[in-house]
Amino acid sequence: MLGRPPIDPRVFLPEDALHPFPARILLGLALGLGLAAGAAAQTFPTRPITMIVGFAPGGPSDVIARLVAPGMSAELGQPVVIENVPGAGGTIGQRRFIESRPDGHTLFKGSIGQATVPTLYRRLAFDPLAMEAVGLVNEVPMTVVVRRGFPAATLAEFVAIARRENTRLNLGTAGVGSTSHLCGLLLMSALGAPLTEVPYRGSALVLNDLVAGNVDIGCDQSTNTAEQIRAGTIRALGVSTPARVEALPGVPTTEEGGLAEMRMSGWNMLFAPGGTPRPVVERLNRALLAAMRDETVIRRMTELGAPPVTGERTTPEAARAHWMGEIARWRPLIQGAGQFAD
Repeated sequence: MLGRPPIDPRVFLPEDALHPFPARILLGLALGLGLAAGAAAQTFPTRPITMIVGFAPGGPSDVIARLVAPGMSAELGQPVVIENVPGAGGTIGQRRFIESRPDGHTLFKGSIGQATVPTLYRRLAFDPLAMEAVGLVNEVPMTVVVRRGFPAATLAEFVAIARRENTRLNLGTAGVGSTSHLCGLLLMSALGAPLTEVPYRGSALVLNDLVAGNVDIGCDQSTNTAEQIRAGTIRALGVSTPARVEALPGVPTTEEGGLAEMRMSGWNMLFAPGGTPRPVVERLNRALLAAMRDETVIRRMTELGAPPVTGERTTPEAARAHWMGEIARWRPLIQGAGQFAD
């Protein structure tokens, strides 16, 4: 006697029930996650926001953070508190930030250093790319500056001194990976001559020693040097941008001074931890843009030679594209210089 044919479960079950995660369940999960993210954005923020700065108070990163924080606070309805966590070229603060909860309540005021950390540091206890770009704040001209009594009035005279055999000149930087360190690498590459690097825990400390005459040269953002240049406490030899800077019209470009290869801009960018819900990132971006539209912020950044970015460059997508492009640009220079941090 022939037995019954095996029962085909598809006769009795809906098609998607045969999948280990039926489509209706997957759709429900997706809708649930989307609703949860939307709800998070609607209620965000629920407490004060911490903006971590990886350098000491008074430096260019700190200045920009403190300029945008009040406007963001007004827009978000919660205090935005600056926390300075200096050390190791900003990576101590970056690690603390990356290890925070990805809910938008901890931010990081990053800079060009976040484009070089992946190459500079061969052993890190965190993933330096585990961040969401919230928005690009501005691009910042770099200035080559010397102590007031330095025996060179122009960049060409400085180049001649630096290239002399057995010349020992001290270059102050804010540490490996900082914007001033990268500027120093580019300066030495353009000079074809070494400088003795003196690392500090922040750009403000370098500036203090330049003013005091304890270090010969600095290569730093105009946000840190413009006021001292105008006051005459330090001397500017050049700005590393294609055109002169409105805030420092009397300072020639490095190309005018004979170092065409010495061209770069620093930048400031706001980051959220990787995995932060997209609606929260967009909410933070709107708050940042509101702060950057404030007339006082615009005026102050312009005085420092670095007005806020505008137009298509203000989106999170544009910020991420800028960040990735800078990583690609600096990798070969760092590898060629052979300067790595452990």
